[in-house]
Amino acid sequence: MMSSTTINSNNTITLMGSGLAGSVLALLLGKKGFNVRVHEKRSLEVNPAQRARSINLALSDRGIKTLRETGHLADILEIAIPMKGRMIHSIEGNQTFQPYSSDSKKHLYSVSRQLLNEKLGEHASKLDNVEILYNQTCKSININQGTYDILDKDGQSTTYSTSTIIGCDGAFSAVRNSMVKLDRQNYSQSYLEHGYKELCIPPGENGAFLLDKNSLHIWPRGSFMMIALPNIDGSFTCTLFFPFDGELSFKSLDSKEKVHQFFTQYFADAYKLMPTLLDDYFSNPTSSLVTVKTSPWNYQGKCTLVGDAAHAIVPFYGQGMNAAFEDVLELVNCFDKAFPKGGQSSQLSNETLWECYNAYQNARKANSDAIAEMAIENFIEMRDSVSDPMFLFKKKVEHLLEQTYPNRFVSRYELISYSTEPYAYAQKIGLLNQQILNQLVKDANFDISKIDLALADKLITQVLNK
Repeated sequence: MMSSTTINSNNTITLMGSGLAGSVLALLLGKKGFNVRVHEKRSLEVNPAQRARSINLALSDRGIKTLRETGHLADILEIAIPMKGRMIHSIEGNQTFQPYSSDSKKHLYSVSRQLLNEKLGEHASKLDNVEILYNQTCKSININQGTYDILDKDGQSTTYSTSTIIGCDGAFSAVRNSMVKLDRQNYSQSYLEHGYKELCIPPGENGAFLLDKNSLHIWPRGSFMMIALPNIDGSFTCTLFFPFDGELSFKSLDSKEKVHQFFTQYFADAYKLMPTLLDDYFSNPTSSLVTVKTSPWNYQGKCTLVGDAAHAIVPFYGQGMNAAFEDVLELVNCFDKAFPKGGQSSQLSNETLWECYNAYQNARKANSDAIAEMAIENFIEMRDSVSDPMFLFKKKVEHLLEQTYPNRFVSRYELISYSTEPYAYAQKIGLLNQQILNQLVKDANFDISKIDLALADKLITQVLNK
């Protein structure tokens, strides 16, 4: 029989969700002295076999900046693997390395979502003013009254009151779903025709990596692709991005024989390294790819949103986690300005929180829209353009310009992955860079020695004002 209790929590910040954004936000707010309660629907217990082989993420400078603020960056980098570029696998099995940057010292990190989440949660839980509750399902939220109802695994229903609620609960956020029922709340979601399925390349003998461990591997095949990121146990997490419907699609590959034929035709070199593929293909779920936009992100200081709850994006720029971490750091900075005495000496008035949340949204909304648009563009690049001769030549010219004109010409990829410049700025510069590249490659006939550097200098001055 279901029982019910009521808990009043004045001057408490409630976080819905202890995923990556929720864990790091709880940690940073807790360090500032704020009382934080986190509700997480998942269980704390994790199957150890899944820890080192869960969905991988690409950690870049934006995320690193936020993690550095936690004081635990060194601990986190111990579970991360540097990736210096893309390894492109042709349909014949040939491999071509494409460095991410003209600077060989720059790289991204492949990191397990599960391992990273565990580390952040452990550090946050050690703070006396942070409480993380697991097996908690949010049943309803009354934003105007500042109350919400939680159901635990034992059927216990609890009503909480709180000063404010921050939705860190992902693309299908319960907090956002409550907000969109309010007046003048805009919301849209759009799905790609492609979905994705996680697969695996296991480690070799003694944990050996069977592919280059410092690359993000891509099998581009036009209308679909597969990628693989390294894990610390020597395995690779593979992701097949594939149409839901059509002649070649998840729907059409409905037997082990068809899957076998498909992979031997399109991913033969990878298939040889995937002994559990046929079982994985039919046992692992097929998931959708959604872009979510909503505004405003907050309501009268009573609630706000971060990460995917505010702006879910597709994963093709590897920026979902990094954008969420950037949200968190911006929000914490706004808390610093709104509550300069810290959490223990401040009353969380809705008026002050509203100012804080508005400042946070003003700093982040345009940038989240920009990376959402660029992530979809990068899907086309990864599945198709990386094997296009003109695309590859432009990349060579781009690197030449970066080396010849440092700080004057910086690629969009560099601005997104190796800087903390606003995403909207990176989007703008990327469009201007394409104007320059289009002019320079026009008469070069794929010969890098024919690139007119005097013209390049002039164009950089005219187009970029640098």
